[in-house]
Amino acid sequence: MLPMSHLLAQKPLETSAIAGLVLAVFVFGVLLIFFFVFARYFGLWIQSKLTQADIGLWSLVGMTFRKVNTRTIVRSKIMATQAGLSDPELTSEALEAHYLAGGNVPQVIRALIAAKKAKTIMLSFREAAAIDLAGRDVLEAVKTSVYPKVIDCPPRGAAKPSLDAVAKDGIQLKVKARVTVRANLQQLIGGATEETIIARVGEGIVSAIGSAENHKAVLENPDVISKAVLAKRLDSQTAFEIVSIDIADIDVGANIGARLQADQAEADTQVARARAEGKRAAAVAEEQENQAKIQESKASVVLAQADVPRAMAEAFRSGKLHILDYYKLQNVSADTEMRKSLALTASEQKNPQDSDKN
Repeated sequence: MLPMSHLLAQKPLETSAIAGLVLAVFVFGVLLIFFFVFARYFGLWIQSKLTQADIGLWSLVGMTFRKVNTRTIVRSKIMATQAGLSDPELTSEALEAHYLAGGNVPQVIRALIAAKKAKTIMLSFREAAAIDLAGRDVLEAVKTSVYPKVIDCPPRGAAKPSLDAVAKDGIQLKVKARVTVRANLQQLIGGATEETIIARVGEGIVSAIGSAENHKAVLENPDVISKAVLAKRLDSQTAFEIVSIDIADIDVGANIGARLQADQAEADTQVARARAEGKRAAAVAEEQENQAKIQESKASVVLAQADVPRAMAEAFRSGKLHILDYYKLQNVSADTEMRKSLALTASEQKNPQDSDKN
């Protein structure tokens, strides 16, 4: 049996050993965590320090917890710093916020660098981020602003290969144009797209040709169309600025004026024919009415002639007319008919041509 004093002295020794072990495990864990953090973020942190990107180690750790791609943010910030971008809003927090909003951070930085190198384009980080979040390719917009873009009017693959317009003399002209535009970064958000530019330019070309006195003037000076279209400021409220409008091709089409006149003449002829047919139908109807009246008159004559024998019979019965008087009347009628036939024969002998015609 060990003495009680010896047991009491042994317990403090075991407690201190356990405490030391716990402390050693804690220190080892901290060192292990520090080692993993150091191994994962040291390369990015040293890059940011050497390039003066000013992104701290704990900021990199926080990006991981916020589910932000640290490599993308660090490299984008390094690109901005090395390019000399001095926008005060261009911070690592702003880059993180744009990344979390679904933006393309490297594309925005490249667009800002391209705008700075161009020296004629004023583009802030806020504007570039807004353009990127709006779904537009901000780098392509900057490139288009530096190097103008050519748009075919009408576009390739359109239903009609040319813009058709008619001058005042009725001659149709077929025109193909090329519009040189550059991006308007201030109106890129909410501004109209290429389709609007093509539609407006087509409308302006048709209007310019339609106001020309004759097609020869347009063929002699095609730049009249370009000047008239440019004077209308067709790029208003669009994402582009029209630099120039060039007439690539112009051909003479059909004589629309003559065709319209021929169609109008044919329509007038049809109307005149309809009116003449109406008059003819009315004349035919009137002729039929007159023939009906003639038949009625003949019927009336027949009825009157039918009354003559009755009247004569009544005269005989009443004694007003005698047999000798009747025969005298018959002789007078026969003599009258004979004289008429003789007169008709004499007239035919004098005018044999008229009788042949008859």
